[in-house]
Amino acid sequence: MLAALLVPVAPAAARPAAAPRHTGCAPHDELRRALRTLIDRDRITGAAVLVTEHAAGAPCGSRAETAGTADLRTGRAMNATDRLRAGSVTKTFTATVVLQLAAEHRIVLDAPVDRYLPGLIRRNGHDGRRITVRQLLQHTSGLPDYLDAPEWEHPESVRYRHFEPRELVARALDLPRPTSRWHYATTNYLLAGLIIREVTGHSPEKEVTRRVIRPLGLRDTYWPGDDTRLHGPHSHSYFTAEDGRLTDGTAWNTTFGGVGGALVSTPADLTRFVTALLDGRLLPAEQLAAMRRTVAADPDRLWPGARYGLGLIASPLRCGGQWWGHAGTVPGGHRALTAVGPGGRAVAVALNKVPDSLQAEQDFLATVETAFCAGRPSRGTEPTEGEHQ
Repeated sequence: MLAALLVPVAPAAARPAAAPRHTGCAPHDELRRALRTLIDRDRITGAAVLVTEHAAGAPCGSRAETAGTADLRTGRAMNATDRLRAGSVTKTFTATVVLQLAAEHRIVLDAPVDRYLPGLIRRNGHDGRRITVRQLLQHTSGLPDYLDAPEWEHPESVRYRHFEPRELVARALDLPRPTSRWHYATTNYLLAGLIIREVTGHSPEKEVTRRVIRPLGLRDTYWPGDDTRLHGPHSHSYFTAEDGRLTDGTAWNTTFGGVGGALVSTPADLTRFVTALLDGRLLPAEQLAAMRRTVAADPDRLWPGARYGLGLIASPLRCGGQWWGHAGTVPGGHRALTAVGPGGRAVAVALNKVPDSLQAEQDFLATVETAFCAGRPSRGTEPTEGEHQ
């Protein structure tokens, strides 16, 4: 699920304040039980959920629920203010910049990739003259994911290696063409980043920082580049190594994810970003509407019922409606999710060990549902946005 998935912003000097909890808002027992299931049954090391109410008159503001351990060496408890690797949530940041450039008439969404990157996609049956920018953002390009190459079956063997986007795109072009219309591939977003560079003359990381991170005041969000460390207060992340041992995977060179998966952030910053985006503060109405036009996603690469827009996932809720946002995973063990649901409730989830079984994945999704549906009656889901043709 969601494989993975730069001038660093200076880390904040002090630990961010804990998420405020309104005195009239008791902890929600169902959400606490969901988190305990992740820790006790699924052996997730640590889990945190930040729930933020944005509806007018909402009494609770923000509240955090946590379980487990942020650092096994020290025994420090998990919390909702630590930084973590955001994985493929990065894609939503990158898609936002592409759509900003579209609004400025510097990128045409239905133009072929070859207009901006002539000759780059022209091998093994792949042809950039027949793939549009929109298809890149929507994962309908028909391009393979370089992370599906055999060498990525053991990502820990390259955890300290630097990767260039064009190197990874070239590797993807050697792979067989996907058989499904929708195929999640970080390859698409590396190409989107190369297009940003081509039309602006700046690195895509610099453009995301200038256009999104700084204007929103995301002080705990930064591009790590080749720095394998996480700066500032952060949760350690863990994965099961080939010898079966639980291993600290915090130190990792995430240039393999680039603008498709490398950002470091916090639940609060991710919430600020996704709410600003969906409130229309980052994109004009036309581009935001385009972002929210979805196609059915392959449930084997996301989950049943999920749909995908331009860098946005729409997922139905048991209590009615759907959430809009994105999730991300990195091989070292971090998983992030940020989304907004009915009534403006925003949910951000942080794990420091990736679920490694179908049951664990189902429990993770159930935790997200619980965070959105707590206090709301269950009812049939509302229709999703129409499929984009």
